[in-house]
Amino acid sequence: MAKDYIGYQALLDAALRGVVRDALLRIEQQGLIGNHHFYLTFKTGYPGVDIPSFLVEQYPDEMTIILQHQFWGLKVREDLFEVALTFRKLPATLIIPFQALTKFFDPGVPFGLEFKTTDAEGKPVHAKPADPAPQTATEATPMPAKAAAKPDDESENPAEKPAGNGEVVSLDSFRKK
Repeated sequence: MAKDYIGYQALLDAALRGVVRDALLRIEQQGLIGNHHFYLTFKTGYPGVDIPSFLVEQYPDEMTIILQHQFWGLKVREDLFEVALTFRKLPATLIIPFQALTKFFDPGVPFGLEFKTTDAEGKPVHAKPADPAPQTATEATPMPAKAAAKPDDESENPAEKPAGNGEVVSLDSFRKK
């Protein structure tokens, strides 16, 4: 296989992270409309992620938040977003760089993306051993509802750990031919 000197995967991931940024910008300006709500999964140890230490202890590798009913203070910038949620009945502001995102899913449509997380030099970031077959950003991945770490106001069981595997659906099946 030839070496990719252009870095197409990184270009694709950056473009698709732009989709997430633009969706969050719309929510920042208009609020959530209709059935839209977002599951955002990110690497908790990624540089620039700022979350309470008890969340890092509970989710040392990856965490999913849900933006649906009770969130506030959403601020979207070019390279990161911040949002306030309640955990253990305490308000907390989370700061999450877009590069830390590993999954995005809007079950109201449904629409989902999965990303490869890389550091500033483009090297993969793994807090644990890599999966044998990592998925690329060109695949849509519905996430099961119970796979999310929900804030207190939306949680059925806050101690519940992420579980289950979603079905991977290629974006090609949605493209016009």
